[in-house]
Amino acid sequence: MRLGINLGYWGAGMDQDNLAVAREADRLGYAVCWAAEAYGSDAPTVLSWVAAQTERIDVGSAILQIPARTPAMTAMTAATLDSLSGGRFRLGLGVSGPQVSEGWYGVKFDKPLARTREYVEIVRKAMSRERLSHSGEHWTLPLPDGPGKPLKLTVHPVREHIPLYIAAIGPKNLEQTGEIADGALLIFFAPEHAEETTLGALRAGRAKAGKDLDGFDVCPTVPMAVGDDVDALADMFRPYTALYVGGMGSRKQNFYNKLAQRMGYEKEAAEIQDKYLSGDKEGAAAAVPRELIDSTALLGPVERIADRMQAYADAGATTLSLAPAGFTLEERMTSLRTGVEALERAGLS
Repeated sequence: MRLGINLGYWGAGMDQDNLAVAREADRLGYAVCWAAEAYGSDAPTVLSWVAAQTERIDVGSAILQIPARTPAMTAMTAATLDSLSGGRFRLGLGVSGPQVSEGWYGVKFDKPLARTREYVEIVRKAMSRERLSHSGEHWTLPLPDGPGKPLKLTVHPVREHIPLYIAAIGPKNLEQTGEIADGALLIFFAPEHAEETTLGALRAGRAKAGKDLDGFDVCPTVPMAVGDDVDALADMFRPYTALYVGGMGSRKQNFYNKLAQRMGYEKEAAEIQDKYLSGDKEGAAAAVPRELIDSTALLGPVERIADRMQAYADAGATTLSLAPAGFTLEERMTSLRTGVEALERAGLS
């Protein structure tokens, strides 16, 4: 199992710290550094900045927003970043949710699975430097009855195949991701529930493509905090968990809430959402079960983190992307180094 680092969103007041974290991860041998985007910082600019100041670590988008760009634009961006980084780019994609897609990008959030499949097909075709033509439900290239003609990408990526990941949570999305992608970007991945919440659907998708999970990158982002008081460390992630389980999306359409339900927290997920949507964020955080946090994060001293890393590896994770907590740069650096030590103690490095 490899380690990655997830920088999250740029512009949260820790920008220079994030760059230092990326450089230290590069020095320590981490496999990949991910950057996110929603309706603030954009991922390609951040990844260009990181790639220019690192040497070996891959840089990846977790995620590029599908509603933000045409597929051809995404292919151009991926090819350019792969070229500039010397073949170190990983393309992560996601459809986001209805609030962001429709509220920020002005793109209707409809048929997300069909849209993703068609988007990936066009991106792959463009990155392969075929002349681009496509006739589908969501995109037609070139436009009919006009001056457009099939064009070919002029940038040559370093690699013939740029790894393509999809952010997936729901069973149908996970199955499609297994079928059409090279890896899955996951959140709230609990080893104890991996088969029923994640791996079964991914495996079914791989089977549709005549493949198995060998070579497919199962890549959960895992919050991490180092220390001896596990309860106190878990409390650090209560607001984060409550935000996703209770506040992301609408009452009817919250993918993270449904994931918590599939993990056996039906009653708790409903309570968290009720409190969060009524404005009681503190009550929502207090309602998050400690077991939910502990099963989806790395908490405690290095020995305990090593045991949990072994559980993640046994459950099928192939790249563990750490999201270290900490109010200071030194705390985050300590987490980075502890991650490497724990991986070595678990015999997984």
